[in-house]
Amino acid sequence: MPYVETRGNSIRVKWWGGAYKLDADSKPTKTKIYESASGPEPGIPFEDEDEAYNYGLDREYEVRHGKHVRKADSKTLMDKYCWLWLEAQDLRPITMKGYRTRLNARIIPYWGRHAVGDITTWEFEAWKKSLKSEVERGELSDLHCNSLLSLFGMLMNDAVAKYKLRSESPVITQRRRGRYKKKRREKKRPLEMEVLHHLASNAHTVWGYTGWAYIWTLAFTGMRPPGEMVALRREYASPHWPASEPDKELREEALDRYAKMPALRVQHQLQYVDAQRTLLEPKYESHRTLVVPPFLHEMHVALLASHDSPWVFPARGGEAMGSQWTRDYWKPMRDGAPARTGRSDRLREEILPVGPMVGKRPYLLRHGHKEWLDEDRHSRVAVETRMGHEVAGLEGLYGNLTPGMERAIAESLQERWESFWSSGPWWAPPFPTVLPSQGSGPGESQLRRGVEALACACR
Repeated sequence: MPYVETRGNSIRVKWWGGAYKLDADSKPTKTKIYESASGPEPGIPFEDEDEAYNYGLDREYEVRHGKHVRKADSKTLMDKYCWLWLEAQDLRPITMKGYRTRLNARIIPYWGRHAVGDITTWEFEAWKKSLKSEVERGELSDLHCNSLLSLFGMLMNDAVAKYKLRSESPVITQRRRGRYKKKRREKKRPLEMEVLHHLASNAHTVWGYTGWAYIWTLAFTGMRPPGEMVALRREYASPHWPASEPDKELREEALDRYAKMPALRVQHQLQYVDAQRTLLEPKYESHRTLVVPPFLHEMHVALLASHDSPWVFPARGGEAMGSQWTRDYWKPMRDGAPARTGRSDRLREEILPVGPMVGKRPYLLRHGHKEWLDEDRHSRVAVETRMGHEVAGLEGLYGNLTPGMERAIAESLQERWESFWSSGPWWAPPFPTVLPSQGSGPGESQLRRGVEALACACR
C-alpha cells in the first residue's frame, strides 16, 4: 500500500516500484526499492492527502499489471536513448546510415536534452507543425519531413513497448483529422524514346560507350539505379550468365530455361559500408533474373569486349563506380555541361540538357520501364516480379512467372527498340573496339553478329 507523508505544506507519497536492491554479487535481495512523488506533474503539488494516496494506488496498479515505468528510466535523456536505440537495430547499412543522418541533423539537436518520459503530445505536435511549416516554405522536402516524423514515432513506440521508458507514446496518429492537404507528388511524364536517346548520347560524351549502354540498360531492364546497376558484374551479364552461375542447382535450371532467351542476373547492389564499397543483397532481397531483348544482349557483348573490368559499368578508370556517380556522371548527362578544353578534361564538347529530365532522378527511368510493361498489358505478376516486388494476397500466392511471360516481355521491348530506330535517322556511337573479321570462338562470332545487327538497326 502507498504511504503518504506530510511535511508542513508539502505532501509526498511513496510506493513500491516493483524492484529490489541488489547485493554485492548483483543478485536481488528482499529489500524493496520505493519511489515517491510530491505531485501528479512536475511543479504541481498534491492538493490533499487523498489525492496523493490515490496517485500511489494508481502507480502500484501499474506495477502489478506490468505497466509501471521507473522514474529513473523515464529521465533518460533523448541524446543517450537515440544512440542506444540505433545500436540495437539490425538493419541494412544504407538504412542505418539514413537513421544516423536524421538523428544527427534534426532529432537530437531538438530533443537531445529532453527526458524520454517527459516529452508530451503538445510538444510533439508543436515540433511537427514547425517541420510542416518548413515544407510549405520550401526549406524542407515533404519526403524528409515524413521520414523524420516516422523515425521519431519508432523511437517513442519502442520506448513504450520494448524499453519501458514511458507508459504511452506522445505520437498519436488520427486518420482524416484536421485540415486536408493534398500530398505533393513528383511530376512525371511518359518515358519517350527520343528523350532516352538524347540522354544516352550525352552519356556517351561523358562516359563513352559504357554510358551509352548504361542508359539503355536502365530503361530496358528497370534495375534500381545506381546500386543494382553499378553492382552488375561481368559473370552476371547476359553474355556469360547462366553458364557462370556458381550455384549448381540454379545454373542447371537457368541453362534449361534461358537457352534461347538471353538474361542477366540481379544478384547484388553496391553500397558504402564504413566508407568501403561493398556488395550487398538487392533491396528487399529481390534477387531476380531479367530477360533482356536481343539488341541489349548484343550491346552488352560489345561493351564487355571493350574492357576487362569485372564490372559491366565501371568508372572511367576501370574501377567500381563510387559515390561520384551522381555528381560526375548523372548530372552532366541530365543537365548538360559546357565544353572544356583543358588537357585533363574529358568534356571536349558542349552537352545540351535533356529538357524533360533536368533536375530529375535516374529512378524515373525505372518508373518508365514499368509504364512500358503496363502499356503492353503484361501480366501483373510478371511486371512486379521483374521490378523486384512481391505481389500480395492470393494473386501473389497463386501467380507464377512463366517462360512465356518472360518471352513476351522481351519481344515487346525489342519491338519498341526497332520501332524507334526505324522512325528516323538517329545518331549512334561507333563501336568501342575493332572487332575481328574472322572468329573461331563462339564469343567472337556472337560479338560480330551482335555488332552487325546493331549497325543495321542504327541505320
